[in-house]
Amino acid sequence: MTETEPSLIAPPAVVVIFGAGGDLTKRKLIPALFHLKSQKLLPDSFALVGVDRVEMDSDGYRQSLSGGIEGFVGEGFDQARWDENVSKAYYIQGDFKDPESYLRLREFLAEVDEMQGTPGNYLFYLATPPSFFGEIATHLGQAGLAGEQENGWRRIIIEKPFGRDLASARSLNQTLQQSFQEQQIYRIDHYLGKETVQNIMTYRFGNGTIEPIWNHRYIDHIQITVAESLGVENRASYYEEAGALRDMVPNHILALLSIIAMEPPNSFDADRVRDEQTKVLRCIQPFTPEQVLTQTVRGQYGEGRTPDGVRLPGYREEPGIAADSTTETFVAMRLMIDTWRWAGVPFYLRTGKRMLGRYTEVMVQYRHAPNRMFSDSLVSGQNVEPNRLILRIQPQEGIGLEFNAKVPGTIPRLNTVEMNFDYSDYFGDSPSTGYETLIYDCLCGDPTLFKRSDNIEAGWELVQPVLDVWGALPARSFPNYPAGSWGPEQADTLLARDGKVWKGIK
Repeated sequence: MTETEPSLIAPPAVVVIFGAGGDLTKRKLIPALFHLKSQKLLPDSFALVGVDRVEMDSDGYRQSLSGGIEGFVGEGFDQARWDENVSKAYYIQGDFKDPESYLRLREFLAEVDEMQGTPGNYLFYLATPPSFFGEIATHLGQAGLAGEQENGWRRIIIEKPFGRDLASARSLNQTLQQSFQEQQIYRIDHYLGKETVQNIMTYRFGNGTIEPIWNHRYIDHIQITVAESLGVENRASYYEEAGALRDMVPNHILALLSIIAMEPPNSFDADRVRDEQTKVLRCIQPFTPEQVLTQTVRGQYGEGRTPDGVRLPGYREEPGIAADSTTETFVAMRLMIDTWRWAGVPFYLRTGKRMLGRYTEVMVQYRHAPNRMFSDSLVSGQNVEPNRLILRIQPQEGIGLEFNAKVPGTIPRLNTVEMNFDYSDYFGDSPSTGYETLIYDCLCGDPTLFKRSDNIEAGWELVQPVLDVWGALPARSFPNYPAGSWGPEQADTLLARDGKVWKGIK
């Protein structure tokens, strides 16, 4: 983006980051703000205030941010522009549990407003462990920093996880809402900042060739795959508590599913869009304890090898992981949605660590075309391949369509070909952390891509029976898939019962 209309510039504001010295801040949030400024989407009257427990002054914080920033920003980094931006960064030392810290923050923000011309608009970003979410929100309210004024707004962003089960999610929502109104709370899921995810609604509702066949009459089933090639890395303490189910399903994966399966909203108003997404989640058939055993699969990776033969350690060998850990690193599910549109259409979900590659894809498989007229063109017993639509979210964002075509020659033979739309081919590569759109929308007061409290709770309502059964019946077969594979055999069986197979990721 080279030029931006003045009307698109975000309003003057101060972004206050709790957890200012953390990895998320340095690797994602600061680069995202730099990109927004480079794209002329941030105003001149703008400031950043970091809050953390380490003793440091603003000059020291600026030096800390500058260390390694070029690598985090990547292509497009400009030192002069960075120097200009970082001069508007400030720091205040504070204990997240100390009420006095918030009173000092209130006074400090008034000084920043005076220096930078920001009219009391504050965006509080909680880049902290989730145990601090409710406490920070409560202290902000008690210090008078949550209430909106006539000429100033206040908003709060919290990262996932939004609770660790249904009860804790409800408790967190209640705590947040005691200090902030629901319209001030922005629950962020960085997957929703990816272009392909945002484009799903445009692709569905903006094309007359797509929406009429986006239903059970034409679609056989849908697969959602979120695969990671890395292991637990340096997140052992978090992952042992969370596991793949809590970490991925109630947020990232159900967010994708709700966009794919939602009904058309009557407008792109934020609440109308989120109404439809929540309706979808509430229409998913809930699991009985017996169905948890037959419709869900859990796995944990053991020792494996890369395609080049390099040994990969098992999960229980990773630093900080218990030698007898029963934490799942893989989840697969079969879901059914009780609506007219999706009657009889299964949705298969899978996510895991130490898989064969890093991919996030949605695959829509259409019903078979009649095969009779092609019987002479096919090997005996072979079917015409079904058409498939592939929505690629990472690492390359784009859309592919697989369909059948005649192979050139005198003998009539069919083969599957693919048409590909790649974002980088059409629009070029733009520097992005995945947070730019979401932070910008929050500054502008657009909550469309953020989760509402009822959406969060609907996701946990679906997952809670699985947590209950898995908690009561610890896995005995772990590890049950080798690192560097596509997961346990039970995941293949889950589809094989329906006569289906997972799409191979290319």
